[in-house]
Amino acid sequence: MSLKLFDLTGRIVLVTGSSQGIGYSLAQGMGRAGARIVLNGRRADAVVAAAEALRGEGIETETAVFDVTDHKAVSGGIDRVERDIGPIEVLVNNAGIQRRSPLEDYPPETWHEIMRANVDSVFFAGQAAARHMIARGHGKIINIASLQAQAARYSIAPYTATKGAVLNLTKGMCTDWARHGLQINAIGPGYFETPLNQALVDDPKFTEWLKARTPTGRWGKVEELQGAAIFLASRASDFVNGQILYVDGGVLATL
Repeated sequence: MSLKLFDLTGRIVLVTGSSQGIGYSLAQGMGRAGARIVLNGRRADAVVAAAEALRGEGIETETAVFDVTDHKAVSGGIDRVERDIGPIEVLVNNAGIQRRSPLEDYPPETWHEIMRANVDSVFFAGQAAARHMIARGHGKIINIASLQAQAARYSIAPYTATKGAVLNLTKGMCTDWARHGLQINAIGPGYFETPLNQALVDDPKFTEWLKARTPTGRWGKVEELQGAAIFLASRASDFVNGQILYVDGGVLATL
């Protein structure tokens, strides 16, 4: 009986920014738990290739190509998924970017770019999906934050600001939408080997720092985020709301 709490069979899950990296891995994990996956991205070729890979595993997979930073595109894209594929039971707001620079030199246009990609997208997709979920009286939204919602590093202050915003937007979504039967939570990944972090993974000095700083002594593997996503997408988390679950190897637990 307890394992059935984590069963996602038949649930339609839309994951934004899911053609590679963390988003793809989360989609894969939830698909293996029985979900029907809808992959999203801006590049049709990348999304289609990712979908074919999941289908090769026997995971039922659809695609929805739209730009999550464009309000009209998001609204139209989610409406199309609802109409043509089925009701979105779970939305995972994963899409995001990183742009590193000393804060005193950070270009304003890059500031606006990272805010659109990391914050606006969460609001746009969350609002569009929630309108359908509210009408049905149930649904789950999982926002991908970061340990940088709580701690900063040199040259990523704007990224830190975006993830702090995602953390608090998660709380705000819960405050507004829990009364309608929705659960809205966030996952806070630590340092994982992804295309977004490839330059850091390839930097021996940074990797040595990370191993010394992280109690588990290593980079995370993207598949190690799947369990958190399955939990937050499943009935097992029906009374969990407005929370952030850090998956960081213990970084935030120690000085």
